[in-house]
Amino acid sequence: MPARKLTSLLTAICTALPAFASENCSDDAMIVFDGSGSMAEMGFNQIDEPRIFDARRAVARALPDIAVRRRLGLLIYGPGGADECSGIDLRFPPEADAASRIIGEIDTLQPAGDTALTTAVERAADVLLSASGGGTIVLVTDGKETCGGASCQLANELAGSGLTVHVIGFKIRGEYFAWSSEGSSDYSEADTVSRCLADRTGGLYVNTETVDELVAAFEKTLGCKVLF
Repeated sequence: MPARKLTSLLTAICTALPAFASENCSDDAMIVFDGSGSMAEMGFNQIDEPRIFDARRAVARALPDIAVRRRLGLLIYGPGGADECSGIDLRFPPEADAASRIIGEIDTLQPAGDTALTTAVERAADVLLSASGGGTIVLVTDGKETCGGASCQLANELAGSGLTVHVIGFKIRGEYFAWSSEGSSDYSEADTVSRCLADRTGGLYVNTETVDELVAAFEKTLGCKVLF
């Protein structure tokens, strides 16, 4: 193939590739996963499956390709605490080829407890900052903070720290998850208050409803550009 045609072909392929949030995979990443009781809830018509079923499918589809290119760790919040808000469990810090381990943890997860997402993100930040001085956090949540944490205050503290926080909202419902007492906002009612964690650390907020959308959100926030 002539060089000019080959160059044109490669340019077309690169243009068609999705725009991933991560320019490279040199930094470690922590997935902070919502295991609170609301993840066991079904749709409003009570005939759908619990949210956790679709979340498991998305993790199983997205993580194998991502984990071969970057080190991933997992922290789950919700179940297993002494009370409704203390269930924050660092399953493991970032490690290579972690897909099967993460998939296994999510597959056996039994949702319970409340949504202590601010404390969970803070702990994940401590893991990354102490190990490498920075990195990426991907928070998966189906709602707002319910344990008194100030997400936007934490966002201000993390800004400029070397950490980027991406927030994936999954099946969030505005009538249940509107803006809390942290202050007024111009975000829509369907956005979780934790969105400021992304806005103030240079991350992305992605609202998702389906398995396909959740897979795409994982790829966008944790994936790596293919370079020729």
